[in-house]
Amino acid sequence: MARSTPERKALRSLVWLLVIIVALIGGNAASVIWNGGSWTPKLALDLEGGTQLTLTPQLASGQSVSPEQLEQAVGIIRQRVDASGVSESEINTQGGQNIVVSIPGTPDDATLERIRASAKLEFRAVLTADLASSSTIGEEGAEGEEGDPSASPSPSDGSAEPSAAPSASDPAADPSADPSAAPSPSASPTDASDPNWITPELQEQFDSFDCATVSESGANIAPEDEPLITCEADSGLKYILGPVEVTGAQIADATSGLIQSGTGVSTGEWGVFLEFTGEGTQSFREVTERLVTLEGVRNQFAIVLDGQVISAPRTISAITDGRPQISGNFTQESSKTLADQLKFGALPIGFELQSQDQISATLGVSQLQSGIIAGLIGLALVVAYSLLQYRALGGVTIASLIIAGLVTYLLITYLSNQQGFRLSLAGVAGLIISVGVIADSFIVYFERIRDELRDGRSVTGAVEAGWKRAFRTILISDVINLIAAVVLFVLAVGNVRGFAFTLGLTTLVDLIVVALFTHPMMQLLGRTQFFGGGHRLSGLDPKALGAVYRGRAQFRPSAAVTATKKASSSREAQRRQTIAERKAADLRGDGKDS
Repeated sequence: MARSTPERKALRSLVWLLVIIVALIGGNAASVIWNGGSWTPKLALDLEGGTQLTLTPQLASGQSVSPEQLEQAVGIIRQRVDASGVSESEINTQGGQNIVVSIPGTPDDATLERIRASAKLEFRAVLTADLASSSTIGEEGAEGEEGDPSASPSPSDGSAEPSAAPSASDPAADPSADPSAAPSPSASPTDASDPNWITPELQEQFDSFDCATVSESGANIAPEDEPLITCEADSGLKYILGPVEVTGAQIADATSGLIQSGTGVSTGEWGVFLEFTGEGTQSFREVTERLVTLEGVRNQFAIVLDGQVISAPRTISAITDGRPQISGNFTQESSKTLADQLKFGALPIGFELQSQDQISATLGVSQLQSGIIAGLIGLALVVAYSLLQYRALGGVTIASLIIAGLVTYLLITYLSNQQGFRLSLAGVAGLIISVGVIADSFIVYFERIRDELRDGRSVTGAVEAGWKRAFRTILISDVINLIAAVVLFVLAVGNVRGFAFTLGLTTLVDLIVVALFTHPMMQLLGRTQFFGGGHRLSGLDPKALGAVYRGRAQFRPSAAVTATKKASSSREAQRRQTIAERKAADLRGDGKDS
């Protein structure tokens, strides 16, 4: 016997729900097998404990950190932590000087590097160096590799007037010819590439500078308007660099990826791709237009990160569109870390790690158990009410709650494994509240079915008509809950966001379960003898609901219900009468009595 259309739709919906559950189970299994995941959600700082980092500012003599700088640094660090996939972290100030970062569990090295690094990015012209760089930027591509030609047009595309190259007779024209020779500046520097920046004292410091001491030299807090002696992080090459011409604050965006050659073929080298702001684009264009006319090491510009050179490419052509790329000995993780640091901004001041400690849970397992017990009590009350009010129909509520709980658990576990989500006590509270939100949807649907039965429909007809009326109400209610959760998540910080997230997630689960499980189950159960025949224990007995059978699958309201409705309508009509109408009614009543 061929199944009817409602039955086919119901079975199709149940199959889709099964596919979703199997996909979530498969996703969690893959995380457990290949990524070291778990079948249980990770817990947040208040329930599990974690790692506490204390960062102290690196200040030059006489400097002090302002409250505004400290708050700006807190915001940037919070963005970096969130970008690494760690949730439920706490970032606060301490004593008006330090920043305390508390992270759930044991963070990996990449996350710690995101937090600790100040990511102070500067672009400085090279004045002299131990050895000229072999990497390039410009017409052939980015540093060390061929890149996108559109990101580095030829010098003829520039509209600025390039500065003239120094005279060959000038002993400082090419400092790389004799790095040990101390130039004798005869005039004030005219630009950041002018060799007159190199005084005899600076040259002497350069000659005696040891790259092993670069971290202690204060290069990361050096003044921006003065030359800098530093080294390349990997090769150990020494440089004298001119003043800062472009800063990390002028970066609009930063991403990481594999560098491609001019023909679009991947080189296999990881790099960081920058996009400057309008001001940064103009500044970078002016710098590269000047450098392209120079020779030797003065043709290079250094990309300085936290006081150390990470790359110093030669300039082949001017870059006019503000989209350079940084290459070096990057891995996938280190390139992403640097991109995140640059994307979310350089810290206003440098910080160093003062201490790193393990901290215990602020609430602990006992609080989690108390929350779970409270949730179970609430669930038991909902189940008891459903069985008393809806008889066997309450079994559909119980089954729907079980399915909703399973889907929610699998979703939270998957997000915990893949996105670093952690469940806090506030998140548990959101899950407990969701029990009532989900149960409300079932109650609305069941009451709409009963209303249709009272109006004389059969059970199968009442199921379909009740669903059309109920789903609009359920959808509007869930959309309002979801909007509230989203607003709370966006505006709040810390544990409150965990509450908003779980509340919003369970609201979406409610829509999925009521559409793919509760309604299809009612379509199938309505065709059984027990429910479709209106058994007195089914919760869908027309007689118990105030309707009597009148044949041909039709019902009519009982006499008692009709009399009650008429009496109610009469009383309502009397309340709506005007004073004149009431007086007229009284006069008519007196005439009849006489």
